[in-house]
Amino acid sequence: MTMSKFIKLDPRQVKDFVSAASKCDFDVDISYNHLTVDAKSLLGVFGMNFKFPLKVSYRGFNQEFENYLAEHAAA
Repeated sequence: MTMSKFIKLDPRQVKDFVSAASKCDFDVDISYNHLTVDAKSLLGVFGMNFKFPLKVSYRGFNQEFENYLAEHAAA
């Protein structure tokens, strides 16, 4: 089952987000509109539009990653 959550990031938080996603042993994608990139790619995530909430999609569970997503959840 694919899980998805919306988060809000700014460019200063990209490195921490990619680090959190990289600790997951499953695929994590981040998207906005029709652009979807690998959330474990620093350059890919920097290409996102940070003015809007971003959709994080993944298939797996990692408590640290869940905590990170909860901290950055879009209102």
